[in-house]
Amino acid sequence: MRILDLFVVASMPIMKVLMLTALGSFLALDRIDVMGESARKQLNNVVFFVFNPALVSSSLAKTVTFESIVLLWFMPFNILLTFIIGTAMGWLLVKITKAPQHIRGLILSCCAAGNVGHLPLIVVPAICREKGSPFGAPDICHTYGTAYASLSMAIGAIYLWSFVYNVVRVSSAKVNKEVNGDDSTRVMKSTGTGGMPSPTLPDQQNYSEPLLPSKNCSISVYTHELSFSCAKSKGTVKVSDFDKTWQYLRIISRKLNLKAIFAPSTTAAFIGFTMGLVPQIRNLVIGGNAPFHVVQDSASLLGDAAIPIVTLIVGGNLLRGLKGPAGICMSLVIGVIAVRYVLLPLLGIVIIKTAVRFGLVHSDPLYQFILLLHYALPPAMNIGRHNYPII
Repeated sequence: MRILDLFVVASMPIMKVLMLTALGSFLALDRIDVMGESARKQLNNVVFFVFNPALVSSSLAKTVTFESIVLLWFMPFNILLTFIIGTAMGWLLVKITKAPQHIRGLILSCCAAGNVGHLPLIVVPAICREKGSPFGAPDICHTYGTAYASLSMAIGAIYLWSFVYNVVRVSSAKVNKEVNGDDSTRVMKSTGTGGMPSPTLPDQQNYSEPLLPSKNCSISVYTHELSFSCAKSKGTVKVSDFDKTWQYLRIISRKLNLKAIFAPSTTAAFIGFTMGLVPQIRNLVIGGNAPFHVVQDSASLLGDAAIPIVTLIVGGNLLRGLKGPAGICMSLVIGVIAVRYVLLPLLGIVIIKTAVRFGLVHSDPLYQFILLLHYALPPAMNIGRHNYPII
């Protein structure tokens, strides 16, 4: 009977989430068009820039202390493990299925990055509110569960935009290089016999330049700059160490996309940590008797709107997936599903149980559940697009 009770407790939050996602999918239908693509983008921007930061900062500010930081040290390491193990499994999947070059980065990213931010924020509070939850009193469970999920979101955003983003970028660079090579070959074939070029249209004159620079020249290509250095004279130009260092920092900042790494949720996490760890600020903002508790109450009010709206947006976005994976064979889809929902959860159980046994993780069952949940989440939807923030 105990197992049946746990099954009911675990199923009810999932049913709530499925009902909200179904409503989001219904509202996103073309004939309804309440949450069409443009509406979802606008709502997504509001969630990304307003609701999520408010939720993260308010939940962390209420729960974070110096003692809790010491106890939570394993969470960043655990999320990093999921990214590393998932990348290794994705690489094996690419080799086994012989996936095309243009989707290899996508496969690696789907296997590496789980939705460690929004899905825990949706699932964990729903489990805590359920009667008979194994995590204790609903209010305490909800407070700490939201804090754990918020910290997970902030850490996951850093890893996603520093690690997975560069995996996709490197893969895209290889594809672009192959495409540019094919274009160069076509231009060379268009040259007539005897070295005389064939007639070209006016808008094709820009392709008549030499494909390679003259001898003793080198080309350095970065994302937004193109520099040539040609040995035309015997003189040398000295570049100061400061200029070299500044140039390297600019290159690294462009490749790491620091603007994306320090997303609003990540910045809000730093603010929440500061409010919770500095006693003077905490006494001013946190608590019913604090003089500026209205700031914390307002942030909590905004943060409460994040979870239902996120769930509706997820449901609307899932509607696009019902049309099937265009241009991707079914073996790749099955492989990604096996990695994310079978292999990673099994390894996660072994890793977390080992960490608990050696005293690396404290005995809070809710915290252990969050750590296990990191290994059993679907791919992060931020992978699909980097032009605008997407959930």
